[in-house]
Amino acid sequence: MCFESQDMIHRIYSDLDSFRELRLRPGLNLLVADKSEESTSKQTRNGAGKTSLVQLIHFLLGEATDGSSIFQAEELEPWSFGLDFTLGETNVQVKRSGITEGELLVASADSSGALPCGVDRRGYRGELLVASADSSGGSLRDALGTGSVESTTSRNDWNSMLGEKMFGLPGSGADVTQRCAPTFRSLFPYFARRQDSGCFVSHVSHSSKQLPWNQQVAISYLLGLDWSLSQRFGNLRDQERTIKSRRISAGRGALHGVRASAASLRSQAAVAEAKAHHLKRQLDSFNVVPEYQAIEREASDLTQAMNRCANENTADLQLLDQMQDSLEVERPPEFSDLKALYGEVNVLLPDQIARRFEEALEFHRVIVENRKAHLRSEVQSTEQRLEERNKAKAAMGERRAQLMGILDRGGALEQYALLQEEYSRLQSDTETLKRQLLAAESLERERTNAEIERRQLQERLRQDFRDRRNVLDEAIVLFEEFSESLYERGRTGNLTIDATTNGPTFKVQIDARRSRGIKNMQIFCFDMMLAVIASRRGLFPGFLVHDSHLFDGVDERQVAKALQIGRAYAERCEFQYLVTMNSDALPQDGFDPGFDIRDYILPVKLDDTPAGGLFGVRFN
Repeated sequence: MCFESQDMIHRIYSDLDSFRELRLRPGLNLLVADKSEESTSKQTRNGAGKTSLVQLIHFLLGEATDGSSIFQAEELEPWSFGLDFTLGETNVQVKRSGITEGELLVASADSSGALPCGVDRRGYRGELLVASADSSGGSLRDALGTGSVESTTSRNDWNSMLGEKMFGLPGSGADVTQRCAPTFRSLFPYFARRQDSGCFVSHVSHSSKQLPWNQQVAISYLLGLDWSLSQRFGNLRDQERTIKSRRISAGRGALHGVRASAASLRSQAAVAEAKAHHLKRQLDSFNVVPEYQAIEREASDLTQAMNRCANENTADLQLLDQMQDSLEVERPPEFSDLKALYGEVNVLLPDQIARRFEEALEFHRVIVENRKAHLRSEVQSTEQRLEERNKAKAAMGERRAQLMGILDRGGALEQYALLQEEYSRLQSDTETLKRQLLAAESLERERTNAEIERRQLQERLRQDFRDRRNVLDEAIVLFEEFSESLYERGRTGNLTIDATTNGPTFKVQIDARRSRGIKNMQIFCFDMMLAVIASRRGLFPGFLVHDSHLFDGVDERQVAKALQIGRAYAERCEFQYLVTMNSDALPQDGFDPGFDIRDYILPVKLDDTPAGGLFGVRFN
């Protein structure tokens, strides 16, 4: 099988003398880590450099670094590391050190694989330099295309070049700033998963920090689906997060009522506005009375005086009734009664009676007349007092009515100020409610529009799936083939690609109830499916890298089958499959007849001693 025109890694090296240089070949490559004789049962080979190899490939292919990068460790930072690989039809060498985070050295190589003469291998300190034999000058893109020029550029330009050459992305001259668009750094990790980024949690993500839209855009792009729909789903999620953020912010600020529904706010605004209009009419008809308090006191005094007159009238009326009753009952004694009385007295006191009967009768008559005269005088006096009070009450009532009219038509300046203050408050409340109503209506309208757009996007996604059914079928069938090769018939896995209101989903399932590491084998089948489809489409880096962590907890038989699947499809589709593995995890059986795993093990073997690791040194 000829791989000369395919992208692949040829050599991984360093100017660090202790580095274990790796030379790779087409197809399956196994980097094995042994356990040294000095190791104890408690020691592992986690420091041998298997995972670090994946980190190194990312580092040389333009990954951003921070203070936690192993290449900025004190033991490694001064040294540069290199990668020789085929990019398109050009053999390229890239070198990078941890001293300068954003720069690399890149050069097209001659037929021997060596850098051109005149290129400083040790003193560039991270500068990105493209060079060829004649060094006539030009751009990075021209240099990699013709192998005849020299130029400098940045890590971002290197990523742009890799995205263009490996995945057919727009070059640095195109508009690549659009939100949620696929990039080299979002696509490449699916073909070189990093354990330290949480890549083995899910088959659809290569990092625990990878957002859903990024997953959907990347996988859709690699499979040949309309990735712009996933991009629009991502933009829609951003809009909805903004709407939610605005709603939360409004709930904490002056527009806290925005959390209420538009209908509720509309009712509150209508009531508040009506109250404000009513108070405004009161203010418009309000007259300020300068001596409002004096008039109010006079009206109060008049009311009290009228109350006193009413109380006195009540007492006099009761007295008048009594006197009139007395007039009716006052009369001299009857003649027969008086005669009987004198007869009895004459019997009892015969010697003391000196007056005649007629004199006594006249005496009684005079007394009664005097009593009646006095009562009539008192009645007349009482009636006169009642009349005078009633006249006074009428006058006071008229004056009080006049004063109350003044008070009703106006008020004190302080009262007017209070009314104005209340009106201003009601106006402010009304305006706030109106703003809240507008904001709530806007948010509800935006939410409604987002829901409509989401449904429309879902329908467009369904249509895209119908239009690209062959793409979906290819992915589904490939995944099933790989899972069927791993497990016996009847327990094969399946890939389900669905158009949901949240965008495309890529769910996988393998029914392996007695198998360990089932999730890892789901990832293996998914990665292999992506690699095969991407290589057929010509949007592929040319190699697939699997860290030893992918095979943790996987049955020996499944590991053997996975390695054979990787070898078969790497040769069939002409790509490189690089696997790192511990020697004791290397399967001893389960291989097909004629397949010898030793044929694919690289000559360089790692171990857990300081000198036996990939870098040949221990570092923190």
